[in-house]
Formats: sequence, C-alpha cells, structure tokens
Amino acid sequence: MKRFIPETRAVNVVKRFTCDELAELLTAYLEDALDQPSHAGVHAHLTCCEGCGRYFDQFRATIRVLGDQPPEKLPADVRDRLMSAFRTRRRP
Repeated sequence: MKRFIPETRAVNVVKRFTCDELAELLTAYLEDALDQPSHAGVHAHLTCCEGCGRYFDQFRATIRVLGDQPPEKLPADVRDRLMSAFRTRRRP
C-alpha cells in the first residue's frame, strides 16, 4: 500500500555539521548568510556542543573588540617602498 504525502507539506530539514565544518561557517552564520537548514544546523550544533559554543562566544568577543578598528595609514615612504617592491616583483 502506497502512502500519500501531499506536496504542500513542508519538510523540516536540519543539516548536521562536524565541529570543523561548523568553525568554517561561523562568519556566514553571524552574517545571516546561510540557507535555513544550514542556519538551523549550526544553531543546533552550538546548542549541543559545549566546545563549539565556547569557541563561538570567543569568536563573537573577538569581533566586538577588534571589529571596528580604524584602518592603519602607512607612512608615505613605506607605501612607496612597498609599491616599488610589488612593481619589481611583477616584472618578468
């Protein structure tokens, strides 16, 4: 006997990630750049994995402290030397 499942029925899919995979997805997770199943999977992993939860908290703390640093300006002579070195290296 075949079972009928209506096509309109939503399927709740959550992706599962290893700790290494999760670490690579944290930036996208924080920027809300993951699809819904991936976002839910990262959230579920962070909820269940104490080590990854701690890593995530450290990651966010680092962003808070360092995220709004003004860009450093190079002194003109240093900039000129770097540009000269880049130009010299590009020549065949």
